[in-house]
Amino acid sequence: MNKKLAAALSGGAVLVLALTGCGGDDSNEKLDSWAKEVCDSVQPQAAKIKSANAAIQKETSDNSTPEEVQKADSKAFQDMSDAYKAIGAAVNKAGPPDVEDGEKKQTDAVKELNGISASYASLRKQVDGLDTDDQAEFADGLKDIAAELDKLSKSGNDALSTLEEGEVGEAMSRQPSCQTATASAGATKS
Repeated sequence: MNKKLAAALSGGAVLVLALTGCGGDDSNEKLDSWAKEVCDSVQPQAAKIKSANAAIQKETSDNSTPEEVQKADSKAFQDMSDAYKAIGAAVNKAGPPDVEDGEKKQTDAVKELNGISASYASLRKQVDGLDTDDQAEFADGLKDIAAELDKLSKSGNDALSTLEEGEVGEAMSRQPSCQTATASAGATKS
């Protein structure tokens, strides 16, 4: 059961990777400036999400007590909620990218990031509410949380993918901080 939770949690890091594009070298100064602002803001948040995932995976090993798992998960979910909210704020602050439908892409991405943030905040409340005295009930509660996480990791990055299509993705791929965010999260998007 705990391994299933850890696997579901690791999917959360995938969402932030949607903000790290790849390929291309046609330059557009306004777009490059926008991408640099977003990428520089995303990098520390990607590291925070990676760290939260690592903490959860460490505590979901079979020898951790329910209290230790609850405490680690609660902190990690809060960290992830804060990180996605900060990424949403960064995309919002950067303004629309200088591309066709840039305003819609930006609005959709911010809405989605804020939604992901709210989902992690909700998971934190769920994990905080679990009864650590009853191990069977606690395990059942974790199963429900793992199912929610699984859904969260599989959905919700459509607007981010749309945001980083074409020129925006190319501009982001030219930013060292976006390349670092991808490398630090241990995966690349092709």
